[in-house]
Amino acid sequence: MTGEIRKRSVVIAGHATSVSLEVEFWDALKFIAERRGVSLNSLVATIDGTRKGNLSSALRVFVLRELMEQAAP
Repeated sequence: MTGEIRKRSVVIAGHATSVSLEVEFWDALKFIAERRGVSLNSLVATIDGTRKGNLSSALRVFVLRELMEQAAP
């Protein structure tokens, strides 16, 4: 794991915003979006609509929860 931070632009509700996340989290979000058959922007917008704090943190927590669900028996 490199932990390299990458800033990307995403469109949420028609507005571009930039989000900084580790490359590994971007990769995981892309994988989840592909698995769900949605775009990365759509997935990020969905997560944004349910968050209570910082978007970057909400994205990390989302990925963690997805992984925990996949690992659960």
